[in-house]
Amino acid sequence: MNHPSQLDANGRLRHLLTLDGLSRATISALLDRAEALRAQSRGGTVPLSLLRGRTVMNLFFEPSTRTRTSFDLAAQRLGAQVINFDIAHSSTVKGETLLDTVHTLEAMHGDAFVVRHKESGTPAHIAAHLRSRAAVLNAGDGDHAHPTQGLLDALTLRQYRPDFSTLRIAICGDIRHSRVARSDVHAFATLGVQDLRLCAPPELAPTAGEFPQCRIFHDFDEAIAGVDVAIMLRLQKERMQAAAIPSEADYFNRYGLSAQRLHRAAPECLVMHPGPINRGVEIASDVADGPQSLILEQVANGVFARMAVLATLLDADTGTANQA
Repeated sequence: MNHPSQLDANGRLRHLLTLDGLSRATISALLDRAEALRAQSRGGTVPLSLLRGRTVMNLFFEPSTRTRTSFDLAAQRLGAQVINFDIAHSSTVKGETLLDTVHTLEAMHGDAFVVRHKESGTPAHIAAHLRSRAAVLNAGDGDHAHPTQGLLDALTLRQYRPDFSTLRIAICGDIRHSRVARSDVHAFATLGVQDLRLCAPPELAPTAGEFPQCRIFHDFDEAIAGVDVAIMLRLQKERMQAAAIPSEADYFNRYGLSAQRLHRAAPECLVMHPGPINRGVEIASDVADGPQSLILEQVANGVFARMAVLATLLDADTGTANQA
């Protein structure tokens, strides 16, 4: 997908639209900054003032609990003012175009736009038509990308398995429509994972050649064998119908992560899920809540990963967003 350059003339991040194409050094620097901000804020208990005087505008055109709340907290914990754009009561319902809405908010001196939209490419479209130095952060666009999810997953995993080159990772679920899977693959492959496995029903598998860095499976028992990390993806009911899966129970029997199936993985295999969870569909409750689960740690790390991106894009040293 075409998008404006995410980097400025000096190679610094200007926007964060996708992890695809970012260097290992850039991704690692974001993870390092997230860890530093976690330490500085004492796990989020001490407010910081790095972004005092800045304004972060959340433009969520899709429902969200985790992502929107964590972006809100991330900005506030850095000292920024946060404006949550209320789509239901905005002029967009009166026919105002998306770009007219953005330009109106730009005129109010927003420093960053955090954008979630059902249409792939919308954050990039906004970034390409900005009239200011504001930064655009992709909080999920269609089935294209969810870069901060990829970062927080890598951050969480790095706490337990710092050597990515030795890891075997399986991602299971609706791969074809998953922006999380795409951003996770970009993050993990760039950070050195050599054994990446994607598992899905044939109708929900990625298109041929889309993930040359991965092995594709349709049998979850085969895909999970010996892996160090199992990442489960939420399945939407309409996707089940498209994949000719008659019931949630049938999907769980074939592609759900149960305690019995987890035994096929490596000892102490780590379990992850971006949420929201459909318990008993893609993952059993005893696994989601079990000692190998990192699901709540992913949620906590989402705040620090997004703090790192905001602090990096808004360039706290100069008081302005990075210039293109």
